[in-house]
Amino acid sequence: MLTGKQKRHLRSLAHHLNPVFQVGKGGVNEHLIQHIVEAIEVRELMKISVLNNYEADCKEVARELAEGAGAEVVQVIGRTIVLYKESRDNKQIELPKS
Repeated sequence: MLTGKQKRHLRSLAHHLNPVFQVGKGGVNEHLIQHIVEAIEVRELMKISVLNNYEADCKEVARELAEGAGAEVVQVIGRTIVLYKESRDNKQIELPKS
């Protein structure tokens, strides 16, 4: 569980990132989650955008993606989701102590 201070730090790092994946009319499926698991292991922090043609609630989509990938939701702003998961092999981000 991330603290408020850690989430602020991650939001500042994610500000300059571009979305890596898009959730479209296909929605959240195992194929998408598997790709996110592989990518987040390398990146630790990633943005995902939810396209306008997908009508589901973005917070619900974020929860499903985070749960499936074993990650944490840092932020949902508009139709953009920021996820974080500490990497086992490629640790790059040092979180502030709580």
